[in-house]
Amino acid sequence: MKHILLSILTAATFSSCENMGPSTQKGAVIGGLGGAAVGGIIGSQSGRGLEGALIGGAVGAAGGAAIGNSKDRQRRYY
Repeated sequence: MKHILLSILTAATFSSCENMGPSTQKGAVIGGLGGAAVGGIIGSQSGRGLEGALIGGAVGAAGGAAIGNSKDRQRRYY
């Protein structure tokens, strides 16, 4: 299971986000990947790496989307 999760995270990391569109979507992807990585590392310390990765990914995606959304709103005013 760890190898599958690691393979998915590696493939997603190397995939391009350049053509993805607004900053909200880019922020969600980058935040989700970063959160999943950090959550997986922290969760593995307590023996629950998968749960940590899922929670970290969700929190990271929400935070990244919020930051990206604020950047999109700033660009609209100019």
